[in-house]
Amino acid sequence: MARPKKLGLLPLVASTYFMVSGGAYGLEDLVACGYVVAISALVVVPLLWSLPTALMVGELASALPKEGGYYAWVRRAIGPFWGFQEAWLSLVASFFDMALYPTLFTLYLGYLVPSVASGVGAVVAGAIVIAACAAWNLRGAAAVGVGAIALGTALLLPFGAFAVFALARAPAAAAVPAPADHSGPVLVGGLLVAMWNYMGWDNASTIAEEVERPSIAYPRAVLATLGLVVVTYLVPVCAAAWAGLDASAWTTGSWVTAARQVGGPALGFAMVAGGMVCGAGMFNALLLSYSRLPVVLAEDGYLPAWLSRRNPKNGAPWASIAVCSITYAACVGIGFIRLVELDVLLYGASLLLEFVALVILRVREPDLPRPFRVPGGLAGAAALGLAPVSLLCLALWQSRGEKLGPFPSLGLGALLIGLGPVVYALRRRISSRASTNPRNSSSVV
Repeated sequence: MARPKKLGLLPLVASTYFMVSGGAYGLEDLVACGYVVAISALVVVPLLWSLPTALMVGELASALPKEGGYYAWVRRAIGPFWGFQEAWLSLVASFFDMALYPTLFTLYLGYLVPSVASGVGAVVAGAIVIAACAAWNLRGAAAVGVGAIALGTALLLPFGAFAVFALARAPAAAAVPAPADHSGPVLVGGLLVAMWNYMGWDNASTIAEEVERPSIAYPRAVLATLGLVVVTYLVPVCAAAWAGLDASAWTTGSWVTAARQVGGPALGFAMVAGGMVCGAGMFNALLLSYSRLPVVLAEDGYLPAWLSRRNPKNGAPWASIAVCSITYAACVGIGFIRLVELDVLLYGASLLLEFVALVILRVREPDLPRPFRVPGGLAGAAALGLAPVSLLCLALWQSRGEKLGPFPSLGLGALLIGLGPVVYALRRRISSRASTNPRNSSSVV
């Protein structure tokens, strides 16, 4: 039987790019805070938030290139309980994260077909996107990776053209009106959006056993993607500032309006198409990542064993892909900023466990082969998480009064985090009872 084809470095970079970024779409709420704030955030946030995370992921992924990625790291470093919490936080965060991308696709499709912008049309269009991405993922990780290269090219071309047209305008046109509101909530909302647009560096780690030479590929892919993300964020935002576009008028979808202003209807159409590619490409790549978590949880006995079933030809975990796709389809429809707040909180909690795992593995397993190592010894590894955790605490403290419907966003996030230990205890209890049943030969977790 032929072995499933694995991802090379370039497909891994392309996949990681979509898992983290998907282009400048999603930066509109940050631009609305003003160009000075937006550009400053796009420079500072990756230094404090992304670079430490990328270095941590580079070391752990090179040392422990296991299927399940961050779940395997935390489980090995701190134990099964915390490994389960890591997986729980990531899966719950994915419910909110993945709801964004079909919505983003239908938002841009609505420019071309207004009937799908809302209501039943939007639901049907979102369902079609999810089904198409599920079918793509069923072809295997290599198919998703190669597709990400093509989608990434289609995504970035409109922004490249936008930058050329915008920079060709006379600089005298760049009299950019200041946004009307520089209040704390607006700035913190912009900070959360910047953090959201710069997170997800660990997502690609869950497919480690489907990557060629993962110990070498991951550090290179993560650092290369970080540079690519920073450039593809800064260039179009700086171009918009140079063109003198009113920052205070920006909202989700404003890239289309901006493209029409500087390049005419054709560029506006290309930006619409790019927005659709962004929504579909991010959902497709992240489905590749998140669908591996139920597989490893099933293999470890936390979930039903049938979730670990794979296609023998390409290695795709078809049962997990199907279940994840159906679950994500049920989460579509929550407001963007509220989703970002919950997503950042849950992701931040899981990220904290990964930084702890980095330090504990340095102490407990100093001789573990690490093809890539965070510089500075144990002190350097311990200090690496200080800036990301501090930035996370600041953003969440400032947004403590925000609500998701009738519920405080942070309160709902804390409740979801607190459910992790409850679910773990219940699962252990069920497993313990099953092991005492003579009809059931399954092992205890």
